[in-house]
Amino acid sequence: MSDMAMLRIGILIAGVILLVAIFFFGRPKKASQGRRLEPSERDTARVEPSLAADSLQESDYSGDNVIQPELGLPGTGPAAQPDSDLGKRPDQDFDKIVSLYVAARAGHMLRGEDIVVAAEKTGLTFGHMNVFHRLIEGHPERGPVFSMANILQPGSFDMANIRELETPAIAFFLTLPAPMTALEAWEKLLPNVERMAELLNGVVLDDSRNALGRQRIQHIREELRAYDRQHEAPPLTKSPRW
Repeated sequence: MSDMAMLRIGILIAGVILLVAIFFFGRPKKASQGRRLEPSERDTARVEPSLAADSLQESDYSGDNVIQPELGLPGTGPAAQPDSDLGKRPDQDFDKIVSLYVAARAGHMLRGEDIVVAAEKTGLTFGHMNVFHRLIEGHPERGPVFSMANILQPGSFDMANIRELETPAIAFFLTLPAPMTALEAWEKLLPNVERMAELLNGVVLDDSRNALGRQRIQHIREELRAYDRQHEAPPLTKSPRW
């Protein structure tokens, strides 16, 4: 199979990482735990991408190295390593995922050594579930601002064999609520992803596996502003004066 075909199928199936992240980081909040959206908000609410197992066709990809739904969590495969708590969410509930990808250019692959060097240069820390995380300096206990995983099974990075790793793409995902506002977390995610793409000579893709453009960036910012407004702490009720 050609590199382009592998990249196309790999990025498509990488949507599974978002499903895996539900178990990887915790569980989504029940609908009753959040504020009910008004009709006008429902119209603009964006449904996060998902990929059902029955949408995968055997003819799409005959290899076994692209992450599949039944393969389980990142870091649980045969290459799994001793786990670290760095990057582990203190609160296992979340209600939204924002994802971006850095994909190799046509005819190329991303090399493991280059990914590690680029991750270090952009301030990512190797940790929980053997993937990379962006942490708050001085406060790693607050959990990840966002994380970076491999789209190939088992989703983690086997550092003992990192020199042999080649992958068509890596996935970045921001789970909300984050240890800062959603918009602040996005403003840390985007330049990190863009810098990673520059260092790896790759391309940045959005959650629909299209090239990330200005219009999509603005739309994501608007979504996250709305998220922050919906989740901001209610004002304190002033005590009546007698």
